[in-house]
Amino acid sequence: MRTIPHWVAGSETTGASRRFGPVYNPATGAQQAQVALAEPSDVDAAVAAAAKAFAEWRDVSLVRRARVMFALRDLIERHADELAEIIADEHGKVVSDAKGEVTRGMEVVEYACGIPTLLKGEYSEQVSTDVDAYSFRQPLGVCAGITPFNFPAMVPMWMHPIAIATGNTFVLKPSERDPSASNLIARLYAEAGLPDGVFNVVHGDKVAVDTILDHPGIQAVSFVGSTPIARYVHRRACDKAKRVQALGGAKNHAVVLPDADIEFAANHLTAAGYGSAGERCMAISAVVAVGEAGEALVASLKHKASEINVGPGRDSKSEMGPVVTPEARDRIVGYVDRGEQAGATLVVDGRDLVVENHEEGFFVGPCLFDHVTTDMDIYRDEIFGPVLVVLRADSYAEAIDIVNANPYGNGTAIFTSSGQAAKHFQRNVQVGMIGINVPIPVPMAFYSFGGWKDSLFGDTHVHGPEGIRFYTRAKAITSRWPDAGHHEHQRATLQFPTAT
Repeated sequence: MRTIPHWVAGSETTGASRRFGPVYNPATGAQQAQVALAEPSDVDAAVAAAAKAFAEWRDVSLVRRARVMFALRDLIERHADELAEIIADEHGKVVSDAKGEVTRGMEVVEYACGIPTLLKGEYSEQVSTDVDAYSFRQPLGVCAGITPFNFPAMVPMWMHPIAIATGNTFVLKPSERDPSASNLIARLYAEAGLPDGVFNVVHGDKVAVDTILDHPGIQAVSFVGSTPIARYVHRRACDKAKRVQALGGAKNHAVVLPDADIEFAANHLTAAGYGSAGERCMAISAVVAVGEAGEALVASLKHKASEINVGPGRDSKSEMGPVVTPEARDRIVGYVDRGEQAGATLVVDGRDLVVENHEEGFFVGPCLFDHVTTDMDIYRDEIFGPVLVVLRADSYAEAIDIVNANPYGNGTAIFTSSGQAAKHFQRNVQVGMIGINVPIPVPMAFYSFGGWKDSLFGDTHVHGPEGIRFYTRAKAITSRWPDAGHHEHQRATLQFPTAT
């Protein structure tokens, strides 16, 4: 069986007595590889390599750093098909969706190409007599990223291009479920001219995660995953005096008003709910239909969900692939069972889907519930699968109350033809990312990504301007250059200094 090596400081090592984890092909259900899982000593080695590399990388000019990012961007584009196929084989999403993931991740690399401008400081002349003041930002040191299975290329690229471009070195711990994309990115970094030790990949499980969180050589940790783990990561890393940005789970709503274009809304909600088999932190999983919009919307959603072609990710005819593991499949099916038992109306049932010639694959078809209430598990919990639930609200005000009462605050959307309703929505909904007739409002790389409430732990979002601030710290300088010999006999004053 193929073994995916454990990477340390850009060199492959496997070790004689290493633990291993399975890597499945979700479309076939077969284990296609095993991945070497890091022990604490392996994390120590990666951090040591990153710390050694930091001493020189922090002094590399901004122009040279930018050139590495430009080269990386070109290499990722050149290898986009290869990356997409790796993702399809290990995650399960269809190749076209995986290509979209690579493109969105590459946008952050493109943003990092502008690092000479992004790190420009400030300068004020004559803040006091013969005194100037200025500021700039400096890197932190060794930074780490802990990333989920659902976007094995894009989510890590939210982190490491910004961290590296700002002068830090980086240790990435990707999901052990789909590890190969990160290894390819490491190789592309090396081809782009990044020095050894600046970017390190450590494959592992909770052992590696806890070692990263506790490691005294790591200055900052970025995390994306479920809310319980985000809370754990934030608390444990903060206890070790690290900077932490921890993005948690979501229950993203879409409010559909009666004045909306129902066909347009249904098309986009189908894509937002079932794309990538619902395994997206920005998937729309709860639709709040207001008033008379409900019946027509559910009818259209039912029709569109029934038309989705589910199959293996490598098949060009497939629109939705399998979920990542058999455990994920069983968990999703269990939620559908509980939704029926709780009294919700199951409009589309994907539990018994069988894909021809892939009977052992981890497939779940699109599922659609109507008449869901806020006390049901299928509404309260992040299912992370192809399950879309529809709640009914009598008024726009009731719909807003439903969204704001939810403990998550990642993304939300409104479908309407009313500019007044949209403006009120964007101002009053308690969520970090808002879409107006846009179902998945993931911001471009030059803005920052992150939610509110239980969807974020820490005070900074990822990439964009907040990413630059997270991976650097400000230094303010006040300077004076007196004329030599002109002040030899002045009496010292103990007065508190003020501007004059």
